[in-house]
This record gives sequence, structure tokens and C-alpha cells, in this order.
Amino acid sequence: MLGFVPPLPQQPGRPPSSGHMIVCGDDALARRLAVELRFIYGERVTLLLPPGRDANNPETPLTQRGRAAALFGRMSAAMNRAGNGSGTTGGNGATGGSGDTNAGVEAVRIMEAPEPSDDVLEEAGIDRAAALALVYDDDERNIRAALTARRLNPRLRLVIRLYNRKLGQHLEELLDQAAAVAMPGIDPALLDASTTVLSDADTAAPALAATALTGSSKIIQAEGLLLRAAERPPPRPGESADPGLCTLALLSSTTNDPAGAEGSDSSGDEAPQLLPDERAVAEATGRGTVVLEAISRADPDRSATRMGGRGAPLSQIFSRRLRWSALGFALAAVALVIASLLTTKDTALHSTYLTLLDLLGMNDPAEGARPARQIIQILSGIAGLLLLPLLIAAVLEAFGTLRTASSLRRPPRGLSGHVVLLGLGKIGTRVLVRLRELDIPVVVVEEDPEARGIPLARSMHVPTVIGDVTQEGVLEAAKIRRAHALLALTSIDTTNLEATLYARSVKPDLRVALRLYDDEFATAVYRTLRTAHPGALTRSRSVSHLAAPSFAVAMMGRQILGAVPVERKVMLFAALEVAGHPQLEGHTVEQAFRAGAWRVLAIDATPPADRNPDLAALPPFDPEGDAAPPPSGLVWDLHPGYVLRAQDRVVIAATRRGLAELLRRQRSAVPGR
Repeated sequence: MLGFVPPLPQQPGRPPSSGHMIVCGDDALARRLAVELRFIYGERVTLLLPPGRDANNPETPLTQRGRAAALFGRMSAAMNRAGNGSGTTGGNGATGGSGDTNAGVEAVRIMEAPEPSDDVLEEAGIDRAAALALVYDDDERNIRAALTARRLNPRLRLVIRLYNRKLGQHLEELLDQAAAVAMPGIDPALLDASTTVLSDADTAAPALAATALTGSSKIIQAEGLLLRAAERPPPRPGESADPGLCTLALLSSTTNDPAGAEGSDSSGDEAPQLLPDERAVAEATGRGTVVLEAISRADPDRSATRMGGRGAPLSQIFSRRLRWSALGFALAAVALVIASLLTTKDTALHSTYLTLLDLLGMNDPAEGARPARQIIQILSGIAGLLLLPLLIAAVLEAFGTLRTASSLRRPPRGLSGHVVLLGLGKIGTRVLVRLRELDIPVVVVEEDPEARGIPLARSMHVPTVIGDVTQEGVLEAAKIRRAHALLALTSIDTTNLEATLYARSVKPDLRVALRLYDDEFATAVYRTLRTAHPGALTRSRSVSHLAAPSFAVAMMGRQILGAVPVERKVMLFAALEVAGHPQLEGHTVEQAFRAGAWRVLAIDATPPADRNPDLAALPPFDPEGDAAPPPSGLVWDLHPGYVLRAQDRVVIAATRRGLAELLRRQRSAVPGR
């Protein structure tokens, strides 16, 4: 099933060389990150995995080491095929004629240990390592290992995976302070990169949420500005495609072919082309594009909205039937007051007073009055009999509403055009927040009533269905027939696939995005769904595939602004100093562009001393005050003849290999090689 897997050396007795990188983890992200560092950046990597079978997939016959070996084997085979190619530059920026970019680097060294203890880290060469990534699924284990690693090697660059954002900020400050104490006079830029806390959920959530929206844009934030990358269909005959500000990618030639494969690293000529030149764009026919659509100012961060509003309107306290009953009673009372005015010729105030007495049964019989008055009193008494059960129903409904205010909300009857979200784990919870920030109606389906995201769904009044999505009737309870899209984000591939197939059988034109780890499995699923439902949009996403480039770049001491998925590939946006990059320094913007590798999008015109170190953050300003937000120093309307200087900082769009070439460290020569 996995094909030929070349043997990986255990190398238990040989100590690692200095300047290597260590990756510690227990799931797919650790294996993806090791692949990224080894095969994209050409780094020496030591991968530390727990022994035994994969805890997340106990039914699989492969151990963690076996799964990693299989992944490395497939990547090695793909690299060998690329090396034997025609020498042209593909969409991923790899040059076939140059062969493997990590030639001369030994295979990944795999170690097995239950915990990253002092002895284990020392055996992995922590004292000589350049960077350490701690990507366990457990935040507490990552924190313990980070404190241990900082103690063993204060100069080590740490990249830590944490789901808790606030805790991550405090931990990053603490570890940076420890590094500053151990290394007095350290460059502030180096100190800022010594500890990086990332969340795979935060990295992948925007891309996953965007797949559920028709015509949605992938948004990257840079210094308070929003870069919108939009996917556009192929132009019709006689029409010309709108290039936007620039064309970032050409979608795979089989995107609109029911039997085609969604482009990935192994798709060959059918794969999407990232950062094509003008000639490639002009010659491309029948292919969709991803263009840089617009650049606008970002609003200050706002919290996710609740689907039911922040107050408690009558529609949430009393049912529609009770409200209609109350309205009918009120109209009957008004009619009785008008009848009293017309028949008794009394004043309006006194007629209203007498009618209320009759309705409330105040025992004031109209003895000796005219027959009209007596008839009105009898009718008022009959109407008053209806008031008591109405008041009792109102009290009971209000009490029931208050009692269930802390319970999960059920999907309302008239809901339509919503997104059905499967799974409220780490990823699903972040995607839920993102969708609610965009004011998109959501219905959540979760099997575990104690899942991580259940309290958030309750506080946001998001309709939630508790049940196994593979059981009959669960998706129907989520109103799947009237839904706009399905996001299957559970951690089990087969569950996501089963839910997708059933949802498509109920609604063939449903827009679907499912979370799948394996590229081969995702391609097979994509082909099947496209063949069965050619008119419906299907996308598959791998969280580890989306998040791994961010962790890899952080291990190189940089930070990316965002990642945009292009089918099964990823395009990165990053800010770089021109100094130290001969591919950029001294070249014009036009000359610095390399098709399939990188493109300069903007230049930061702010003086170096006043620059914001984190372009992904909004510039600080008071949104309540009269002062306008500070202007951005980024210049997007670049002249092709502008010469890049060493003091410039640029924003680039790059492929994984292109960014790796710009960031690759100079490896020292190893004797005997």
C-alpha cells in the first residue's frame, strides 16, 4: 500500500553533528515538520517520537517510527523523480536539473523515547543543536520540555506548539528573558527569534474556514493591511481573465475535469503552478487562477459574535405560539374597550378601566345597567378566563428559558444557508471562531459532550447536535439538506469521508471541505467525489500540511505572515530583510522575481529604527479616539526598476522551496564527506 520504503538508519551510537535541528512530537505534525526541514531546507534533522503504536490511530499496524519511515520513503521517491526530470522549474520552485537540494545530508535520525527528558535530549545533541521544535499534542509536555531545553542550552532556538494563546505569550516572554540572562548583549532581533510559540490550529483555521465560502478570499494580514488572494474560475471563450494586482498561481489543469486529481507535490505536469511568469499565464488556457485581488486596511480585532445576539429578546424567552396568543388577547381587549365606548358613550379612560375590571374579574357586576353594558361585561369575563392560562404559560416558558440558558442550543426550524461543522477539537474550535467572526451561521456536530469546544459553542449560542455523525439522523438534525457547506474536521479520515459521502447523497450540490492527512488517499477521494458529483466543489485539506511550513520557517529564525492553500500545495507570505540575500540585494524588483520560487510584493519604507518587528500584528492605536490609524509603511505599487537595497525590508510571496532557498543556512563542511 505504501510502496517501497528505503531503510532509515537508527544510528544509535553516532552523535549528531553540530548545528542540526531536533523535532519532538507524537503526531502527523512532527513527521511533516521533519520532512519539511530535511527535504525542503536541507537541514540535518533528529526526530524524536514516542515508542509503540500511534496513539491517535491505534488500529493502524504501523508504529510512529514506521509511519515516519513511510513518509520519508515517499518523499525520497518524489525527490528522485524530480531529480531525473527535464531540468525545468516546476510549480513548486524546484529545479530538476539541480537534483536534490539536500544532497550530502544524512537521512533523518529517528529516536524513540516516551518523554523528552534530560538524558534523551542530551543523547539527541541538544547542546550542539541549532533549533528545537516541540510539537506534542499536549501543551503541558511541550512546556516542560521547553524549560528543560532552555536550561540545557540557553542559546537554542525554540519553536513550541501551544493551543493556549495567553499561556503561549507568557511562556515566550519567560524563555526569552532566560536567553537574555544567559547571553548578555544579544542582538534584539536574535532574541526575538529565540523563542516562537505557534498554534497549528490558528495557522490552519483561516484556510479551512475560507473553503466553506463561495467566492471567498484567502486573507493575509501585514501591518494592519489585508492581502486578499482570490480563486477565480477559467475565463469563458472570448473572455480574458482578470489578473488582479498580480497572478499568484495557476490551478491544476485537471481542476475542472471530473477524473482529474487535485494538485499536490506528486501531480507532475498537472499540478498547480505557483508564482508563474507572464508568459505562463498568457499560455494557460482552461485553468483557474489565484490572484492578489485587493489590499485594504484591517479593522481592529473584534470578538466572535453570538448567533442569538448579546441580549435576551422576547423571541428567545417566549415561543412564537405564546406571542401570538398574547397578541390575540390584547386585540380582544382593545375591541372590548372600543365596544364599550360606542355603546355606553362613556369616556375612553373610564371605559378602559371598566373593561380591565371585567377582564381581571374584580367582581363588579353591572346590575341595573343597560343590556349592552351587561353583554360587554359577560364577554370580558370570558376573555378574562383566557388570561390565567396565558400568564401561567408565560411564567413556565420564561423559567424554562432561564433554566436552559446554559445548555446547548438546538438548530432552529427555519435555518438555511448555514455551514455544518463536524468536530469541536482544537481545529474545529478555531474554525468555529473564525466563521463566527465572519458572521456566518454555523451548526456544529460533535460526538463528545465534553469536547474542548462545547463551552465555546454554548457561550456563543451556536446550534449544536450531540451525536455520532456516522449514525443515521445526526446530519439531518443539523439541517444538512438546507446547508450551504460541510466542513468535516474530525481527526479521523474515515469519519470525515463517511460523513461527506452521506451528505452528498442527501444534497449532491453541497460544498464540501474535508480534513485528510494522506496525499494519496486525498487524491483518490477527490477523484471519486468529482466523478460522482462534478457540479459540486470538493476540497481536501491537511492541517499538518498547512501548519508545517510555519513551524519550519520559525526554526530558521523567521516568521511568515500567512499561508494560502492552492489545492494540495501551500504558498507562503513572509517579510525578509534584503541584506544577506544575494538573490535580492542589488537587483531590481523585476530581476528579483523568480518564477515558481518567489515574487517581491511590497517594500517597507519605514526607517529601520521605527519598523514594527511583527508585520502580522495590527499597529497600536485607540479605535475610540479621534486619531486615525497610523499609516502603513508598506509600499505595494512597486516600480519594476526599483533597485532593492540592503536596508530594505520586503514582503514576498514564495513557494516552500523558494523560501527555503532564501533562508537556507550555510552548512559547515563536515570532514569525510
